[in-house]
Amino acid sequence: MAAVTTESLAAVQQELAPSLAQADLEVARELFAVLDVLDSSAGLRRSLTDPSRDPQDRVAMARSLFGAKVKATTTEVLDALVSRRWSKERDLGDAVEVLAVVVVVVQAEREGLAGLEKLETALLDFRRTVASSHQVQRALTDAQATGEAKQKLGAQLSPGAGAEARLLIDRAVTAPRGLRPSQLVERFTEQIAARQQRWIALVTVAKELDPSYMQRLGASLDRYFGRELKLDVVLDPAVVGGIRVQVGDEVVDSTVATKLNDLNRRLAS
Repeated sequence: MAAVTTESLAAVQQELAPSLAQADLEVARELFAVLDVLDSSAGLRRSLTDPSRDPQDRVAMARSLFGAKVKATTTEVLDALVSRRWSKERDLGDAVEVLAVVVVVVQAEREGLAGLEKLETALLDFRRTVASSHQVQRALTDAQATGEAKQKLGAQLSPGAGAEARLLIDRAVTAPRGLRPSQLVERFTEQIAARQQRWIALVTVAKELDPSYMQRLGASLDRYFGRELKLDVVLDPAVVGGIRVQVGDEVVDSTVATKLNDLNRRLAS
């Protein structure tokens, strides 16, 4: 993604995080339906991403098209997206897709890391099943087959999928947006994997930790980050002593090596 698009998407995700956390799967379905409309009309994409138009004009246009048909949260998402700048027309649609998947992932995340792993496993199992059969691949990419037929086949290939996985698989087989269904599923799993990092604490220490200390550390980190984390402990003698914890983009570093490096920088300046 170009810088403008990356910045816009990041800003919208941060701005809407509380609303997305409360959204249900119907919001995701509505966002996917909006995406279908955007993908079907180049003129609409141009109008909603035209930087020469006032952002409020673009918001008004989006509301006139979708506002009466969707939930308030969906409208909020669209308002935020069309008021931003995008590097390319298609980037708006891509952003809608990303946020639709975020809503699905947040639903799964209500069961914690286990919910995310369950969703990821269902998608990966579907992808492996498709990859193992050329006949299935042809059926899912057959231009003459109806979306309903492809959706039915997708359900047969993933009988144990929950509601969240079912929605994403249905999307991949009926509207892959120029990709093969398995490729779109892979893109979805990449988003899930990125979200999982919020639930995994990468703990780097110089030597193996005592089990009782690990338990206390885990409880402390759960309180600090506000959720139950899975500890992934890595031994690295180079840290000398202390501990380094990374959860997503956030890092807490109290290692001796880091303190020594900081001291050396101060002495050199």
